[in-house]
This record gives sequence, structure tokens and C-alpha cells, in this order.
Amino acid sequence: MTIPSLAEDDDRALMRRHAGGDPEAFGELYRRHRDRMWAVAVGVCGDRELAAEAVQDAFISAFRRADTYRGDAAVTTWLHRIVVNACIDLTRRARPTSELSDDVIRLAPATPDATGRVDTRLAVHEALHGLPEAQRLALVLVDMHAVPVAEAAEILQVAPGTVKSRCSRGREAIGRALRDAGFGAEGTSRPSDSSDTSGRTNPQGGGHD
Repeated sequence: MTIPSLAEDDDRALMRRHAGGDPEAFGELYRRHRDRMWAVAVGVCGDRELAAEAVQDAFISAFRRADTYRGDAAVTTWLHRIVVNACIDLTRRARPTSELSDDVIRLAPATPDATGRVDTRLAVHEALHGLPEAQRLALVLVDMHAVPVAEAAEILQVAPGTVKSRCSRGREAIGRALRDAGFGAEGTSRPSDSSDTSGRTNPQGGGHD
């Protein structure tokens, strides 16, 4: 009987091979998912060095705790949960200087020029990392990384309705922060003497509930 190559195995099969002692199986899982986990960690931590540490800690934990994976959720859901928890642990222990994540643009409204685009990204980044932790985590998963609400609920271990509510409140808070910072309906900074107060920002990125 021919043993399938690692590249041909799905994630669950790789977990079984790892649990069975295959020394290469977990390395394949790492190669498949490290980039996505890194992007999520940057969004949660707001700092690349801290995100790198979180991802490293998370994969080491996943390697050692493979026996805790029961197969009732996707391997990626299980990995996301470990990464998010590692990010939470690190950010609670440290207060790093936040960097601008490339993924923040997913939450930002469109802008007509490069300067306005950068300004909006900076404003969204600041607003995102000013949110309560629960709202920020929900937005990072659902809006920045297009994780389905049901899967985000599994990752965060809350009800889907809770994820939707946190996303909604987070989007509203970011919208208010952008308006307070002087950004109009198109994500551009309004002149200081403008009397128009009707501009509304839609920071939702995708159309998630």
C-alpha cells in the first residue's frame, strides 16, 4: 500500500500522522498555515515583533498539545484559537508600540488619493486598537480575514450572535472614531471649517453581519 505524500493529505490526516509519530507531518501543517496565522496575529497584536512571538508560541503549543485536538472542528479553527489566545496572553503582559498592519486597509473606507489612503489607514489602525479586546478580536477575524461568523464563534468560544454583536459595536465605534478624527463619508479628512455633519463612514470592509 502506498502511503500518501504529506502534500496530498488534508489537515486532519496530517494531525493523525503527527499524533502517530510522523516527524514531518506537523511541519507540513506549519508551512500551510503560518502565513495566515501570522496575518491574524499582526491584526490582533498590532505589532509585528509581538505577533512573531505569538505565532511561534502558538505553533509550539499546538505541536505539544496535538493530543487535545479531537477533530470536532477544522484544524484551522483549532490553530486560530491557539494563536488568538497566545496573542491575548502576550498583549496583556506587554504594551508594545503598535505598528500599522497592512490588513487594516480591509476595515478602511476607500480614499481618492494615496495621502488620504494612508491617513485613513492610520486612523482605522488607531481606532481598531482602541476597541475593547472582545470587539477587536471579532473584527480582526470576520472583517479583516473573512473568517465566517460561525467559525469565528468557535475560535472565540462564544455564540455566533455574540460575534455579530461585537462586530457591529466595533464597526460603530470605528465609524465614530473616524468621524471624530475629521474623516467624511468617503474616508477623506474634512476641512476644519466645514459645517457638514452628515458624512457617515462605513468601516465594515466586507459585508459581514
